[in-house]
Amino acid sequence: MQVESQPAVCLVTGGSRGIGAAIVNALAAEGMPVALNYHRSELAARNLAERLQEQGNRVLAVKADISIAAEVEAMFSQIEENLGSVDWLVNNAGISLRGLLQDISEDQWDELMGVNLKGAFLCMRRALPGMIRRRSGSIVNIASIWGQQGAAFESVYSASKGGLIALTRSLAAEVGPSGIRVNALAPGPIATDMLTGEMTLDELAELSDEMPLGRLGRPEDVAAACVFLLSPKAAYINGQVISVDGGWKL
Repeated sequence: MQVESQPAVCLVTGGSRGIGAAIVNALAAEGMPVALNYHRSELAARNLAERLQEQGNRVLAVKADISIAAEVEAMFSQIEENLGSVDWLVNNAGISLRGLLQDISEDQWDELMGVNLKGAFLCMRRALPGMIRRRSGSIVNIASIWGQQGAAFESVYSASKGGLIALTRSLAAEVGPSGIRVNALAPGPIATDMLTGEMTLDELAELSDEMPLGRLGRPEDVAAACVFLLSPKAAYINGQVISVDGGWKL
C-alpha cells in the first residue's frame, strides 16, 4: 500500500499489546515497514516483532519511555538507522487511571500526562521536521470517547485525552499546508487488558448489552480505522476525531 507520496516507515507507540499490537499487525499486513515502540512489555514486543519478521515483514521493536525527550530522540535515531524515515506516526501509547480526583496524587497526574499527552507531543515534535521537508506525512492519535465527553472517576484520564484531541485539531491546521494530515480516533469500550483489568465479567457483560451492535469493540476495529486514516483513501480527511464506539453514545 502506498501512503502519501512514497513508501515510508510507520512508528506505533505502545505497539506491543492491545490496540497497538493490532495496528502493527494491520500495517504489516499491508506491507508497511513498522517500528513498534514499547516501554515495559519487552517480551510481548519481541515476540510480535519476531513473528512478523518470520512472515517476511520489516518490523523493528524499539524500547523507549516516550515521556522522556532523550529516549524519544534515541528511538527515532534507531528507527532511521535501521528502517528509514518516519512518515507515519500513530500515537497509541497510553495508561489509564480511575479514582476520585481528590485521591489522585501529583505523581500519578504527572505519570499519566507524561505518557498520554506529553509523549504524543514529543513524538510529533521529533517527526514533523522530516515530514515537513518531504511535504508528506500522516499522524493518527489514539484518543478516547472520554476525551470527548468526560466520565466520572476518569477525570484525569479524560483530561489527557481531551488535550490530545485539542492538540490534534490545532496541529492539523498548523501543518496541513505542508501536506501533513493529523487526525484522531476516539475508541469506546474495546476488549483489551486495560478494560478487562478494570471491570468484572458481569460488568463487561452488562456493558456489551448496552452497545447498539451488541458487543464490545475489538482492537482490530480500531486498527482498521487507523490504517484507513493513514492511507490515501483518507487524503482529504484532516483535523478530525472519529469515534470507534459501535454507536454507544449516539
